[in-house]
Amino acid sequence: MHYLTGKIFLLVILFTMSGCSYNQGIATGAPAAGDQIPIYTYEVRHVYPHDPAAFTQGLIFRDGILWESTGLNGQSSLRKVELESGRVLKRIDVPQQYFAEGMTVFRGRVFQLTWQAQKGFIYDPETFQPLGEFAYSGEGWGLTHDAESLIMSDGTNRIRFLDPVSFETKRTISVTVNNRPVNELNELEYVKGEIYANIWRTDRLARIDPQTGRVLGWIDLTGILPAPERGALTDVLNGIAFDEAGDRLFVTGKLWPKLFELRLKRK
Repeated sequence: MHYLTGKIFLLVILFTMSGCSYNQGIATGAPAAGDQIPIYTYEVRHVYPHDPAAFTQGLIFRDGILWESTGLNGQSSLRKVELESGRVLKRIDVPQQYFAEGMTVFRGRVFQLTWQAQKGFIYDPETFQPLGEFAYSGEGWGLTHDAESLIMSDGTNRIRFLDPVSFETKRTISVTVNNRPVNELNELEYVKGEIYANIWRTDRLARIDPQTGRVLGWIDLTGILPAPERGALTDVLNGIAFDEAGDRLFVTGKLWPKLFELRLKRK
């Protein structure tokens, strides 16, 4: 989500994680044994370069390339990126008064959220020509889609399903573990009938049932970007992309120098 806030709270979060668990209804720490929720770890299959100046807010894989939305006022953009090299193939900058957030491509249009402006942008996927805007209430964080709806997070434990034409909320789910909320849902990706979500300020992803909001599993990505490769400005894990045709899962982070292709395995 947000650079300055994340840095300010870093020490607080590190302290909190030592004593908190997911079944307490917060977004940090490790699940308690009684949760009975599967935990997955990872194997890195490939490592690709990633622009260390890209404050990654949204990430998808489509038509053989990565599409990325980057944030921060004055630095927000929409990009097409070559996977193997990290080279930016196409880019449009977002007006500097907006802090861009999640992004997805659906039904021949690119949809991009902004953080607090309650406004989203629509682009042509080939030319990046702006096609219009749309409004929503509250904050915009992550964005993905299923076969029918745009799927949006807002920093709480709620996920909204939006009509892609009217942008009205068709339904909402609350993401929970043992009936307690899992908050700070950030970047989203729809993967094989589940919603994968970054939990802000952690190295974990939640696998979410899109019908009930129940957490189906945790993905523990602790240590994926080694400490020696983290600079003074390196921010949190954020960015999930899925290559449906190749069955490949990619993750990166804000201002990370690398993007990782993963294979998940039960812990």
